[in-house]
Amino acid sequence: MSLTIRLHISTHPNFLGQPKFHQNPTKILPKYIYQTNPLRPLVQNHTKMSSISTQKTQSKRVIKSSLIDPDGGSLIDLIVPENERDLRVSEAELLPKIRLTKIDLEWVHVLSEGWASPLKGFMRENEYLQSLHFNSLRMQDGSVTNMSLPIVLAIDDKAKDDIGSSPDVALVGPGGDLVAILRSIEVYKHNKEERIARTWGTTAPGLPYAEEVITPAGNWLIGGDLEVLKEIKYNDGLDHYRISPKDLRKEFDRREADAVFAFQLRNPVHNGHALLMNDTRKRLLDMGYKNPILLLHPLGGFTKADDVPLDVRMEQHSKVLEDGILDPETTVVAIFPSPMHYAGPTEVQWHAKSRINAGANFYIVGRDPAGMGHPTEKRDLYDPDHGKKVLSMAPGLEKLNILPFRVAAYDTVAKKMSFFDPSRAKDFLFISGTKMRTFARTGENPPDGFMCPGGWQVLVNYYASLQEEETKQPATVSA
Repeated sequence: MSLTIRLHISTHPNFLGQPKFHQNPTKILPKYIYQTNPLRPLVQNHTKMSSISTQKTQSKRVIKSSLIDPDGGSLIDLIVPENERDLRVSEAELLPKIRLTKIDLEWVHVLSEGWASPLKGFMRENEYLQSLHFNSLRMQDGSVTNMSLPIVLAIDDKAKDDIGSSPDVALVGPGGDLVAILRSIEVYKHNKEERIARTWGTTAPGLPYAEEVITPAGNWLIGGDLEVLKEIKYNDGLDHYRISPKDLRKEFDRREADAVFAFQLRNPVHNGHALLMNDTRKRLLDMGYKNPILLLHPLGGFTKADDVPLDVRMEQHSKVLEDGILDPETTVVAIFPSPMHYAGPTEVQWHAKSRINAGANFYIVGRDPAGMGHPTEKRDLYDPDHGKKVLSMAPGLEKLNILPFRVAAYDTVAKKMSFFDPSRAKDFLFISGTKMRTFARTGENPPDGFMCPGGWQVLVNYYASLQEEETKQPATVSA
């Protein structure tokens, strides 16, 4: 996968420009989305005004990870305090109940920890329409926050009838356990065709998330304020990787990070990815940052059937660090709990926005981010360059910094992943994620230097286990 990165650095530590209101009663905030400021070597982290006078007397600069404020100004935390939990559980037991799917539960997880700040629950209709048609939400103060994917909960006719006039409902997990209370609810029509068309730009059959989640869902959406009864755990041996935005910010503080750059992926890490991540850190050091920290942040929610499973990817990522391809001292590996839509330029905004809430002020964007092949035609569903272009203009993402890089590919002369040199294009081999998976599935080794040996062996072992399982399946005899 080739990657492209763009950089703009604002004159203010968090915003592209000081917002000014139009002189009219509606106070609509102008967007500076078509401008970037000249490259500056370093943006120092400024603290709140209340502490400036104190810090002037200190000789040592205090480094905090909060180089970028969460959307809305403060990080949303929807998990009920432990001392109130028993009372809320007792209340939830008496409320009408809605059964969540596995993917619904992933969205509860996302909302509960503040990845979608400032959203405080599943969207009501006005929030849903703004997200669907504008990819953003307008706040009460007139400011705009990016919200490119609707985060909604669908219910069927029976559930709607069972709720009746109750203002609150309880949410029950796939296993029957009480998960949350949804308060001050609003039920509204679920126009599936409109939702699919505006999210993906097509209603062609074969869109994985649409077919798995939207098409079989109920004809109603229910929104409201969410109170999550306890932290979401999956008990799959990977919960220690599921680090909340609040705890990630604490970890960046502990490491005294003065810049945090995030890299999201849903594939195993090859040496081309590592080249870009390591070069990003070098560039930040050259700009004057002292301790930039990488957030290696694989997506951990729903993915399509032919993607490498999360547990295999996490084992492979671990080997990348063990083999020294990435430095564990300057890398934080954590799971991003969001489900995957494969919605291209629409979804990449969500991926970038959520990392703002985790404290990252730099974001690496690749070729065709969140894209996939067209489900019915032999072509890409999206223009490969549109993701990074959309991020450069998206409302609500002006404060996020993105760095530009050349394309990375396998250099057959140097026998390693290198930046593509157009003057000797014939020397470079492009190995897509699909081709990489095919190599592992067929037992064919990629060129030396494409991936660290330990990481590659993890993939080989996974596909070998799949083939072994397939041979154990009883043969189907047709009548």
